Amino acid sequence: MAEQKSTANQRLTQIKDFLTMNKTATTIPWDPECTKFPTRKELAEIPGAPKEAAWVWGDNDNIGRLNLLTPSRVAAAAKEIRTGEIVPLNLPLDTPTQPAFGRETFKHEIKQLTENLVYDDLYTMNTQSGTQWDGFRHFAHLASGSFYNGTKGSDIIGPAANHKSSMHHWAEHGIAGRGVLLDYRGYAHKKGINYDPYDYYPISWEELYQCGKDQGIDIRPAAQGGDIKIGDMLFIRSGWKEAYDSSSPEVNARVALRHGSGKDGEDGFRYAGVSQEQKILDWLHDCYFATVAGDAPAFEAWPTHEDYHLHEYILALWGMPLGEMLDLEKLAQKCREQNRWFFFFSSAPANCPGGVSSHVNGNAIL
Repeated sequence: MAEQKSTANQRLTQIKDFLTMNKTATTIPWDPECTKFPTRKELAEIPGAPKEAAWVWGDNDNIGRLNLLTPSRVAAAAKEIRTGEIVPLNLPLDTPTQPAFGRETFKHEIKQLTENLVYDDLYTMNTQSGTQWDGFRHFAHLASGSFYNGTKGSDIIGPAANHKSSMHHWAEHGIAGRGVLLDYRGYAHKKGINYDPYDYYPISWEELYQCGKDQGIDIRPAAQGGDIKIGDMLFIRSGWKEAYDSSSPEVNARVALRHGSGKDGEDGFRYAGVSQEQKILDWLHDCYFATVAGDAPAFEAWPTHEDYHLHEYILALWGMPLGEMLDLEKLAQKCREQNRWFFFFSSAPANCPGGVSSHVNGNAIL
């Protein structure tokens, strides 16, 4: 009976697709060129995977939502280039001077090969101490201990370590497409909404929706009548870089070296970011963003006050690259001057076999 119902539903979908000229993703592995994908609430359970896992691109997939960056979508995104202005989104490698979360500071040495004639650079770095992509090996679905597409800790380190979900797969595919900026910090200033980016402040879906409306954007997915297209790359400015630039080195270091949970009045890492709420989860999933990123150290409001982190959904369950501490100051200024919030974006992750994360090496082109 169940098989008959499934067959009937697939046939109905085929008829609807024929009438609407859509191509619906129904059978795993999904075809990235599909024009219609299931909502979060419509996701079918996958045997052996955690609930709400969208491991839908094949058993051997290592790039997740980057599959959506197809040649046709990249070519369409290139039409967003109008003035040709390049806006780099990368902080200097030594910024922040004191990284948070116990991460190592950047060290740069110059190696002299031949005096006055030939020199080399030597870098010592934690790739997640500054502008970064969180890779799929970075943060697991905590309840199951599973990273993206069933990757386990034993795949990452130890005698059986391999390249499953490694960063180099992103590098080999490439990251380029249409970006969209939500300048929430600019919107908050305009509306008199006061908050400290160095403290816990959850930015709700409703606030982001109103921010988009103020920019002239409907942030809902196109399937729901909005302006977000499948494969778009999301950027949210919450104000961390603004706070960093306006604070003294002593304050910045003290904030980065906080200890504790950050909850219930206890000292600890606290940052403004995207709220952990069901509307946010539905939105991030159903827009089918290829990537999401922000200017804060954690993208999501930190620490979470729920029993889950957005990191678990974004990275482990959905396979969506997550960017943190991008420099969005100049981009926000340019977008506001030109009153356009979509642009072409490209990123060159490190081609590091076995890698967990990477600097973004990203440019927006207007």
